Amino acid sequence: MVYYQKMTPEGYQKIQAEIAALKKDRPRRIKILQEARALGDLSENTEYTEAKRDLGHLQSRVRYLEKQLKYAEVIEKTDDGKVDLGKTVTLKFDDDDETEKYKVVGRMEADIAAGKVSFDSPLGQAIMKKEAQTTVSVAAPAGTYHVTIIAVE
Repeated sequence: MVYYQKMTPEGYQKIQAEIAALKKDRPRRIKILQEARALGDLSENTEYTEAKRDLGHLQSRVRYLEKQLKYAEVIEKTDDGKVDLGKTVTLKFDDDDETEKYKVVGRMEADIAAGKVSFDSPLGQAIMKKEAQTTVSVAAPAGTYHVTIIAVE
């Protein structure tokens, strides 16, 4: 069974941009490795060891990101009024009077500080496919809390 990684079109494009930047940097890193190799004895050549490690990390990151794209399932927004990937939700946490906005994204894109919550996080799971004016219980590791969906954009 193949597991597809759900993500927004923006998340897919971000990964594509990172791959392009890494591939653009690859020739520079190869040149550094070649220059370090020319310094002589490889057994005591820290520049060579570091350059080889850095190039290996770059290539490993590219392979990882390419695999993410290969198994990506890009979810397009729908206008059905329900919480789903790519949509922005305004939430009111019942323990305070503040409202917060979050964009619902795939696991790889999640960044709570940037207002991006993963669809499969406890909060994401609780609000997925729900409509505005719905109150849900969120079962989080620190305990259960309630949140009301004010708006779905």
